[in-house]
Amino acid sequence: MEKTDELKPVIYQLLPRLFTNYTSDLVPDGTIEQNGSGKLNHITSTVLKQIRELGATHVWYTGVIEHAHTPDYTKYGIPRHNPHVIKGKAGSPYAITDYYDIDPDLAVDVDRRIDEFEKLVARTHRAGLKVIMDFVPNHVAREYASDHLPAGVEDLGHGDNREMFFSPTNNFYYITRQQFAPIGVDLGYSKDAYIEFPAKASGDDCFTAFPGKNNWYDTIKLNYGYDYGDHSRHYDPIPPTWLKMLNILRYWAAKSVDGFRCDMAHMVPVDFWRWAIPQVREVNPDIIFIAEIYDVGLYRKFIYTAGFDYLYDKVNLYDSLRAIETANHSAATLTSCWQTVDGIAPHMLNFLENHDEQRFASIQYAGDAARVIPSLVVSAMISTGPFMIYAGQELGEPAADAEGYSGHDGRTTIFDYWSIPTLRRWLNHGRCDGQLSDKEQWLRSMYRRILTLCNTERAIREGKFFDLMYVNYENPRLNPHRHFAFLRADGDELLVITVNFSDEEANVEINIPAHAFDYLDLRRGNVVATELLTGQESVKTISDTTPFATHIPSHGAVIWKIRTTKIK
Repeated sequence: MEKTDELKPVIYQLLPRLFTNYTSDLVPDGTIEQNGSGKLNHITSTVLKQIRELGATHVWYTGVIEHAHTPDYTKYGIPRHNPHVIKGKAGSPYAITDYYDIDPDLAVDVDRRIDEFEKLVARTHRAGLKVIMDFVPNHVAREYASDHLPAGVEDLGHGDNREMFFSPTNNFYYITRQQFAPIGVDLGYSKDAYIEFPAKASGDDCFTAFPGKNNWYDTIKLNYGYDYGDHSRHYDPIPPTWLKMLNILRYWAAKSVDGFRCDMAHMVPVDFWRWAIPQVREVNPDIIFIAEIYDVGLYRKFIYTAGFDYLYDKVNLYDSLRAIETANHSAATLTSCWQTVDGIAPHMLNFLENHDEQRFASIQYAGDAARVIPSLVVSAMISTGPFMIYAGQELGEPAADAEGYSGHDGRTTIFDYWSIPTLRRWLNHGRCDGQLSDKEQWLRSMYRRILTLCNTERAIREGKFFDLMYVNYENPRLNPHRHFAFLRADGDELLVITVNFSDEEANVEINIPAHAFDYLDLRRGNVVATELLTGQESVKTISDTTPFATHIPSHGAVIWKIRTTKIK
């Protein structure tokens, strides 16, 4: 396989705390002593080889930075965190307590936790994979305090004027003369109480001392020089928060990290990113930046102005695929998805699951992991941009547990000490030889085949896209509400890709317009084609006068590969 620099990124997201936790006798809302925690050292070369063989090019290690947690690590010099402002026993990975440290829950030897992370990075690279980690720029935990500050670097909040809601030189926003009192949240009593005065604004832009329990009350908003009172910008001179966050990025970039997934990137000023990203690339020119973003109207600004390489396409493609699966929306809506990002599609990161979303196999989503194939093929193959899966997705993990702070919500918890049943069985204490059901084995093999095709097939990795639906809406042999057909082509390779979201198998005949032959410089005629998911060979007609005929299983897909000699 090609070097990862030349590949379409296929990102495998895993939460180390959950991923290599093999505890099976779990207690809802249990402590780390009861339920255990996965460790960085347990993500071994054997495990990484399996991730690589699945078709991944990158691993996103989610939640490795030290964040609010309930265990007592004071003997290691780590301050105890007040449990009343922590969500769950394990805490949110996005309530950062020290940007310069690794979370102690993930270490076998807590004193050597940063060394264990550095060795994981090296181990990942040896496995032929690249490393992505979180950068959480918008907010920190309420009790943020770094005990690993590099020499000459001031901590966040140092020197803040707490008598002002906003100051260009403050790191936080203060709700002056008010004590923090979130509604519906028990802050404790007496010596165990959490007291914050004056209150700081919460991370979800909640500028009050009284956030609700559904707000991000466990975090505080960082001040990048934007005054939310009068909407004025104060970016010259450079705000102290900018300098401190740049130091953090450069610190981790120097540890051979290959990319940052930037949490809630659109809640941080574009001007900061435009200023910071080039400076980080002075440390590592090849480092990539991925933005978690939920505003389509900002997509182009975050690519062309801010300098991001890739953006989440959640509110466009993900939401559309989910609606097709769960709300009987028409597959025809997929045309508007690629049109929305036309010209920037290579920058779109597609996914069907991540730590924020419900599992595809959950009863709250599809309820059956085997229905994933059409969504998977479209999401992974509609463009040259990255595709991401979430650990356990390839096994059909249904997230059926009620773990504690996270109830039975169709998501795998990020707040609790827990393990993932399907992964626990498959990993089998790192041997990767666990017993899977026939359905789980089939599903994992389909993920491996589809994800591998993303890079072994040049037409997917770097080819052109052509939507066939506009000439098939009135086609009686294709249902545009349940079927979606498109071409991917590069050089002498052509792929005819068609998916079926229906409960019924279908024999379809797909019109290919003359414009496709001109745009892709295709040769007309009868050809021998190979269906890449099954290996079936068949003689097919490629013509603008004779439809392309194929059978598609229910909730299935076909990827017909045709080699020509006339394509330039």
